[in-house]
Amino acid sequence: MLNTNCEFLHSEIMDIIRAFYADGEDYNHYFSLSGNEFLNVIEYDGKFYDFKEEYISDDEIEIKRLAKRSAKLAFYNVLSKKYGELPWGSLTGIRPTKLAYAEKTAGRDFKELFEKFGVFKENVKLVESILHAQVGACSLGGSELYVGIPFCPSKCDYCSFITAPLFRTEKYIDAYIESVIKEIKSVVDFTRDLRSIYIGGGTPFSLPIEKLTRIYAAINEVFPKICEYTVEAGRPDVFSNEKLKLSKDFGVTRICVNPQSFNDITLEKIGRLHTSAQTLSAFECARKFEFDINLDLIAGLADERVSDFEYSLKKAIELRPENITVHTLSLKSGAKLKENVDRLDGGEVVKMIKLSRELLSSAGYTPYYLYRQKYQAGGLENVGWALDNKACLYNVGTMEEISNNIAVGAGAISKRIFSDEERIERYASPKDIPTYIEKLNEIIERRKALFSD
Repeated sequence: MLNTNCEFLHSEIMDIIRAFYADGEDYNHYFSLSGNEFLNVIEYDGKFYDFKEEYISDDEIEIKRLAKRSAKLAFYNVLSKKYGELPWGSLTGIRPTKLAYAEKTAGRDFKELFEKFGVFKENVKLVESILHAQVGACSLGGSELYVGIPFCPSKCDYCSFITAPLFRTEKYIDAYIESVIKEIKSVVDFTRDLRSIYIGGGTPFSLPIEKLTRIYAAINEVFPKICEYTVEAGRPDVFSNEKLKLSKDFGVTRICVNPQSFNDITLEKIGRLHTSAQTLSAFECARKFEFDINLDLIAGLADERVSDFEYSLKKAIELRPENITVHTLSLKSGAKLKENVDRLDGGEVVKMIKLSRELLSSAGYTPYYLYRQKYQAGGLENVGWALDNKACLYNVGTMEEISNNIAVGAGAISKRIFSDEERIERYASPKDIPTYIEKLNEIIERRKALFSD
């Protein structure tokens, strides 16, 4: 339990405490600001720890931001002595690269701040590599369109999305598609300079071909000229030549194949209804239609050891997809895994991620986007790797929050970027499918209000 005399610091401090899985312990925190100096005093394990730090600013908002950083770093310094250092130090944000960009914009070297926060040197270098890879792809402006399809053949143990098995939700499919089509047609007036379209899920290819056709047709009616167009086809057991040809005919340029692992024992343990052989078949089918291909792997699944993950990684590299994203398993609320596991052991996963960086770099892949989640094994991250000139623009735009994201579908989160004011406004649609359908008109109006000039 945390007791602090400064409430605005509470959530920031708790992020650090939870990162160490130490939220069941007692802390007393005293904060004061005198002159141009922060003072954090922490009472923990029967001892007192004092941390003083000077700051330079006359802006009230900036002072609060710096105070949060100071308090987080103070708690990190205390807890890391007991539990060991974390790869990202006291940085708990989802987007480390965004902080790096902010430092560069202010004319400062981001590496100095990251080192102050205890970020491991290899992660500082990783961020530096990603900033370099994003040159040209990270321009402000434009918009991305996201279409959410929350249907899956089954729900995997690690999944926390709003998806549910098709046999439970198929009665909503027709009404859901009608709703999504209406939403797509409603956003044309404020979807300017479209950079990319991304149909995600769920598993969009789990829809019958006639249903998928209706969504593709609606998109093409509103957006006949498309740059990058990605479909998260998803699990290999729902692929077919017919759906791939349909996608090609409607202008899709990129397909996601998400095996997560090439080990059949692992796939069975996590509730996937496909085999590694089906992944290889799906990949080859997609390759015949000359799509760029994104392929996802997860480090830390089931009882995998480093050798198991290495096998999957080498299989993925052997296929030579344009993108390989390596996720670190996260213990999210809403996932079946969360019900059975209190915390994730990061020991093996740290080795897996280190190996992925070595093998992917050697194979000619470059890291081009990065994001983090709470409760990831080992306090690690998710990194997208791409071959030269094959970065997925949608991933860059949404992760760096440099372009408006117009998102339709249940649980979709639209974001409007006010770059001149350095702020973002969001609107999230209801996650529950029946509620989403029922409140469709209200959703459309609230999104219009968000993007209205």
